[in-house]
Amino acid sequence: QVQLVEFGGGLVQAGASLRLSCAASGLTFSMYAMGWFRQAPGKEREFVGGIGRSSESTLYADSVKGRCFISRDNAKATVYLQMNSLTPEDTAVYYCAAGLRFRSSSVGSEYRYWGQGTQVTVSS
Repeated sequence: QVQLVEFGGGLVQAGASLRLSCAASGLTFSMYAMGWFRQAPGKEREFVGGIGRSSESTLYADSVKGRCFISRDNAKATVYLQMNSLTPEDTAVYYCAAGLRFRSSSVGSEYRYWGQGTQVTVSS
């Protein structure tokens, strides 16, 4: 059974940094591109960033480019989202997702497996 479990969410002040982790099990992690998405209250889910199978390619939403960085450790079956200079607009539930593809995608339907999400709240 495939499981994606996110860790690292919490309440932080504006300007702070946070690193989210997503641990995968039940799949051959190195075969999957990984994505991070978020959903704020009353808003649609949006793409944050993604990383290809072998870390050679990353993709970021314009809203986080230069502030967020994705990495992965295939040996640990874990993907990370480092978020810097957080603002209240980053408040959302953050989800990781796995898609059986070489490169990541900004399209949610390209990902087959999803985690339950972790809450990130940024206070002003």
